[in-house]
Amino acid sequence: MTGDDLERSLGLFPTMMISMGAMIGSGIFVLPALGFKKVGPAVIGAYVLAAVVVTPAALSKAEMATAMPESGGTYLYIDRALGPLFGTIAGIGAWFSLVFKSAFALVGLGAYLLLFAPLSQEAVVFVALGLAVLVVALNVSGTKLSGSVQAVIVSLVVVGLAAYTLNAAVVGESARFRPFVSGGEFGVVTAAAFVFVSYAGVTKIASVAEEVENPSRNLPLAMLGSLALMVVIYVAVVAAVVALADPTTLKTGGPGGTASLTPMADGAGALFGGVGVIVISVVAVVALTSMANAGVLSSSRFPLAMSRDSLLPPGLRRIDRRFKTPRNAVVLTGVVLVGLIAFVPVIELAKLASAFQILVFSIINVALVAFREADVPGYDPDFIAPGYPYVQLFGVVGGGVFLTQIGRLPLLGAAGIIAGGAAVYVGYGRSRTDRTGALGAILDRRPDDGPVVSHDD
Repeated sequence: MTGDDLERSLGLFPTMMISMGAMIGSGIFVLPALGFKKVGPAVIGAYVLAAVVVTPAALSKAEMATAMPESGGTYLYIDRALGPLFGTIAGIGAWFSLVFKSAFALVGLGAYLLLFAPLSQEAVVFVALGLAVLVVALNVSGTKLSGSVQAVIVSLVVVGLAAYTLNAAVVGESARFRPFVSGGEFGVVTAAAFVFVSYAGVTKIASVAEEVENPSRNLPLAMLGSLALMVVIYVAVVAAVVALADPTTLKTGGPGGTASLTPMADGAGALFGGVGVIVISVVAVVALTSMANAGVLSSSRFPLAMSRDSLLPPGLRRIDRRFKTPRNAVVLTGVVLVGLIAFVPVIELAKLASAFQILVFSIINVALVAFREADVPGYDPDFIAPGYPYVQLFGVVGGGVFLTQIGRLPLLGAAGIIAGGAAVYVGYGRSRTDRTGALGAILDRRPDDGPVVSHDD
């Protein structure tokens, strides 16, 4: 092992828990009420539809992860498929999106924290900052430790969610599911685009692929297994929220008459012998902290991989000799995380980042097509995504439909991230790299004025 190598220390269970930990957070504890406000009880169907559109990217990424089990995930695959310009844009955008989501989780837990802790709103910010520092320290201290902590936390949260759902099945009111759709039939698509970011964590374990044991087996199982489990969990929990909470509270129970920020606690007073609000609030705080930990763990690998490819400064590729973690990349991620919590309206930024997540998931499907069509000699995955190319085409079209529903401001935010990534490439990376990616190989062997040249030996 060299000074720039990471240790393979994550088995299947902690790898799945990292993926689920990145999804068990705002998607369960905050977004259901916001989706309910748009489409009523049919928000349950919106979560299913979002999962359907996510699935092609999960399959595509699972294949590419077994071909390239290295740190970098989204950045690495798009860079190798479409070239360093697109790779830089995707890497920086995915990094910012995950940091935004982690910051949103730590700030969002404040609404639940206030339900059982005698704190002021100002104190909640300091608690979030303290948790951010703790998460960064945990990630510097070792991936195995961070993954083990993540596995324990997520397991406990899943148990809590199961108890919540079973209790709600007994005391919930079926009448609250009528009418099922309140925002028009196409409103389900709009709500699905809004909650799409709930599944963003499903492919983030690819960014720590270099630290996963037996990646050809564990990466596809962890990605697809965690996605399947999360669909079941989302449907069950969101249905429980609808059955328990007063519809008016869900729609207007938040600050200034906005949608509630604590939907799982709304109506939970009837659970667990009357202490449901406290129990669920504690579970929410733990889950949102777990989500932030998973976000820092995976997002810090983007600058590491980009530094290795000379698209970012070389100091970011350095591996701590003692802990075998990308210390500088983790610290940089932590500094941005703390800054967002302290100074930026993270909830708004999280909405902007969701548009970029949809865009990146669409591009991931294009990246797989580029690899398959280029027939790159070094591309030899152990897992083959089924249904090619129709599944990937569906993922691209589905992502495009969702982008039309997400609103103008998030699209402008995504455009800003694209422009920033392009500027980093032009200003720093272009002079330091001459890669073209699989797309370049396709163009090289298919000139406009001649026939396709076969590279078969």
